[in-house]
Amino acid sequence: MTRHSLSLRAALALGGAFMSLPGAASAETFQVRLDEGIGSEAYDGRIILILSPDGSEEPRFQVDQAYDAPQIFGIGIDGLNPGESVTVDPGVLGFPAESLDQVPAGEYTVQAVLHKYDTFNLSTGHTVKLPAARGAGQNWRKEPGNVISEPKTVRFDPDRSGEIEIALTEVLPPIPEKEDTEWIRRIKVRSDILSEFWGRDVFINGHVLVPKGFDENPDANYPLAIFHGHFPEDFGGFRTTPPDPDLECEYSERFDEPCYNRIQQQEAYDFYKTWTSDDFPRMLIVEIDHSNPYYDDSYAVNSANIGPYGDALTYEFVPALEEKFRGIGEPWARFLYGGSTGGWEALAAQVKYPTEYNGAFAACPDPIDFRQMMTVNLYEDENAYYREGPFTRIERPAHRNYLGHISRTMEMENRYELVLGTNTRSGQQWDVWEAVYSPMGEDGYPERIWDKRTGEIDPEVAQYWKENYDLRYILERDWSEIGEDLENKIHIYTGDMDNYYLNNAVYLMEDFLKGTENPHYGGEVTYGDRDEHCWNGDPDEPNAVSRLRYNTMYVPRILELIEMHAPEGADLESWRY
Repeated sequence: MTRHSLSLRAALALGGAFMSLPGAASAETFQVRLDEGIGSEAYDGRIILILSPDGSEEPRFQVDQAYDAPQIFGIGIDGLNPGESVTVDPGVLGFPAESLDQVPAGEYTVQAVLHKYDTFNLSTGHTVKLPAARGAGQNWRKEPGNVISEPKTVRFDPDRSGEIEIALTEVLPPIPEKEDTEWIRRIKVRSDILSEFWGRDVFINGHVLVPKGFDENPDANYPLAIFHGHFPEDFGGFRTTPPDPDLECEYSERFDEPCYNRIQQQEAYDFYKTWTSDDFPRMLIVEIDHSNPYYDDSYAVNSANIGPYGDALTYEFVPALEEKFRGIGEPWARFLYGGSTGGWEALAAQVKYPTEYNGAFAACPDPIDFRQMMTVNLYEDENAYYREGPFTRIERPAHRNYLGHISRTMEMENRYELVLGTNTRSGQQWDVWEAVYSPMGEDGYPERIWDKRTGEIDPEVAQYWKENYDLRYILERDWSEIGEDLENKIHIYTGDMDNYYLNNAVYLMEDFLKGTENPHYGGEVTYGDRDEHCWNGDPDEPNAVSRLRYNTMYVPRILELIEMHAPEGADLESWRY
């Protein structure tokens, strides 16, 4: 057997293919081998090794960012052939423990995943290696083409020498495309401008919920609601049958609900009944798959690293959808809403394209003022991981529950991402913000907003973020030019105990919006008392339920904006049968 051993010395020779730790001691190591039986292809990518004390499910599905998560290590590979292997030793950076020799002795269920990279020749002239979007929404745990090992129970001891071999033996199969149903139809649009940017065909896919009577009323044309959010495997939260009577209950620790999956099924069925009722407004709702090599969606804006997704969605995808599904095709009949990433996208698309949409309903949006990038002020703080005083420093938190109990810090989240991928390739939250907001570096990868190991902020990159993606700053800077086009269109909702501190930036946005003049913004900003991520603005339901009602929550507000902004002679009748 040929051994392609990437230990500490090899890593340095590869120019940082993985991160190493100084002064690492000898310990038992893992050899992760690419099995000869998978074919002759050489692989580029990232090998992720997982050790879990819990053998109840595959370790790859247990990986998380919290303090009590399974242990992971990551190694970059370049041209790894079947039969070759890599070494996970104490020089390889890990999470939560930083090094293999810090992992306690014990029995673990171990699994490895090879997250495959493709080579992209960008229109900028750069060549980069990135994980192509292959149907799983950039979920390395189940992305087709990735290679996994069988879970294996091992005894590990950091004080014992030796090698433990893990074989990568199974290539994950393709995921079939969804078929049309009575209520959910599919659309796939090739984007010319994205295909040019990426140097290969790029498609944007949509799951379109059609209204009752869609096929029986061929002369009707419909308003369009764009439900932004993370990668959708299908149109979510819509179920044509009652909850499964044999459903095995799943406890939600977050909401302390003993059978939260039943609540989800009931809410999805209730939405179906509301959607198909006689008096519910008829419109189209689309969930969009714009997964890409950096993340499970594009953030719906133009980006130096991800490409012109804002233009592609607004000027290519939306018109194609409206043509195929008889949309009205006018800005007064297009609306945006979503939560978290989708909340930011809804607001950003409205701000960036103020005359193309008639309203944005942004729930728990990602930071919309970078003076509160969760718990960091990008423009005044020097370090993203610590608040520093003259004699000591404290770590910045990154995630809390409604009582303020912290499960992870900024340093932890970023080290977790660095283990999963260098060069902004983890497919996780901080890396996607960097991919969307940063300028492209000389090597073709995004410029770092801060040093991933130390947290030291780059003020030049922060200024680029500010000028191009800080939504509060852009609104304040450009209000005299775009304010009139945004009147009555901005609506923001967040819980005041958002798990990711996203309410902090909303406070700053609210301060600006309340003071707008000529015109006054005319929308609303509301907060849920002690509500976590992702409260949608409903004061009458607990967060566990309100977060499942985006579609029904915003339809009445959409109708108000249609009545307010529809031009004389607009079609207000054909879709109201």
